[in-house]
Amino acid sequence: MDCAEMVLSSWPWRDSFNIYGGLACNPLMADLWADRTPLHDAAYQGRLLMLQTLVTQGFPVDMVTIDRVSPLHEACLGGHYTCAKFLVENGANVEMVSMDGATPLSNACSTGSIACVQLLLQHSPTPHHPIATPTHQPLATPTHHALALSMHQAAKRGHRECLELLLSHGVLIDLELPGVGTPLYTACWAQATSCVDRLLQSGADVQRGRGQDTPLHAAVQVGGVQIVEMLMDYGADGSCRNSEGKTPLELAAEKSAVRLTMQKRGPSTLSQLCRFCIRRSLGRVRLNRTSVLHLPHRLQAFLLYQ
Repeated sequence: MDCAEMVLSSWPWRDSFNIYGGLACNPLMADLWADRTPLHDAAYQGRLLMLQTLVTQGFPVDMVTIDRVSPLHEACLGGHYTCAKFLVENGANVEMVSMDGATPLSNACSTGSIACVQLLLQHSPTPHHPIATPTHQPLATPTHHALALSMHQAAKRGHRECLELLLSHGVLIDLELPGVGTPLYTACWAQATSCVDRLLQSGADVQRGRGQDTPLHAAVQVGGVQIVEMLMDYGADGSCRNSEGKTPLELAAEKSAVRLTMQKRGPSTLSQLCRFCIRRSLGRVRLNRTSVLHLPHRLQAFLLYQ
């Protein structure tokens, strides 16, 4: 028996793994293609030498489990850049989607692996920038929805640098996922302050959340005072009602810090209203190109909340 055969015969196949949707894989339940393989385990544990050996011995790099989890999914979930790089260089599909909608990129964003995120964005065969339409509204494709999931993972877990990488590659900042909402709404629920700040700076729509629920509704319910103040600084409408007909203030707990903060908040000043109007007129794409307008530095800094 050679080294590779010894490795395969001694692998702990009976261990269960509940990483995706609570589905444990066991060799008694299905065939090789339906189960977790040594290739998946090596990728998840970051064992590059083992991974190389298995691929050399003929294991397909895109072998999937019954729930369509690939070794690249596992490498990115573990944040193992060298393993992910090896798999990609050997033809792994960077856009593989599991049964629960996860992609290698969304796994990398969930873990916060900047190196893996960069790798996957560089090797993605699909353009990330939205397609222009006659109405000038971006057309969201299934790929953009998959990328939006990655944005939500980064926002939910507070991985600001991953968020910035996605934004630099043209991922739609205001794309609302059914039942989940926009990245800003997700970040507000998770109280990921740094991600909320970055999304707002980048021109995220402060009113778009999940259905009729705005990001402010979410921030109020979780008691995020700092986030509530940030949202209102960017023009969040405190009188907007959700599907239950309630305003953010009506959702705030009695005598809570959030409630006191909102009650003390006065109406926006004329300069703030002008800033809201100018930022909306510029739009996200042109927001970071204000330098070409040759505005006084102080005015430009005011527009960009600097």
